[in-house]
Amino acid sequence: MGRPPSVAERVRATALVCDAGLGDDFLRQLPVTAKFLKHEVVLVNLCLRSLLIVSSLLLGTTHADTLTGRVVNVADGDTVTILDADHQQHRVRLQGIDAPEKAQPFGQRSKENLSRLVAGKDVRVEWEKRDKYKRIVGKIWVQPASCPTCPMTLDAGHAQITVGLAWWYRKYGTEQSAQDRGAYEFSEQEARAKRAGLWADANPIPPWDWRKAQRR
Repeated sequence: MGRPPSVAERVRATALVCDAGLGDDFLRQLPVTAKFLKHEVVLVNLCLRSLLIVSSLLLGTTHADTLTGRVVNVADGDTVTILDADHQQHRVRLQGIDAPEKAQPFGQRSKENLSRLVAGKDVRVEWEKRDKYKRIVGKIWVQPASCPTCPMTLDAGHAQITVGLAWWYRKYGTEQSAQDRGAYEFSEQEARAKRAGLWADANPIPPWDWRKAQRR
């Protein structure tokens, strides 16, 4: 038997494993002592973590969470409160839309329409972040109002845009999938062309501009 490999040799071997993606089988073929194995485990763990992080960044993927529960309150046209199975309440801001504020034209109608869609109903929320107010920002799925026995196939935020009671929130469009961005933008253009909802006004004010004006 030859001499045990030096730490430097083991480090280089582990680096090769990481670079080549050879995995544990390759490592098991090398002479191992408890002393050197400790270094390898640390290095391999770091290597794998780095690969996962880089892969996530390159693929543009993020971990999505799911919340299920019943809508117990509708604050306005884009914010609701959901009660989960553990009786915990969660405030949820609909992703990808910005509804008129309650003091704006169509603000009350937007709230009423969202209430019609989700109030008192079981919903599923797909989300990845919270906003500065600690609200979950997510996509709310609910059963269509016309089919209470159907699966949760209605995107409540998209439905608000379709009837002209919310704007597509372009500022945060990059947080949506390409498919959702396209669907939301297209539906907003259609609602505008039909002069549906808030688009019936000659010059509707986007809620983000309205809020900015109120702060002055």
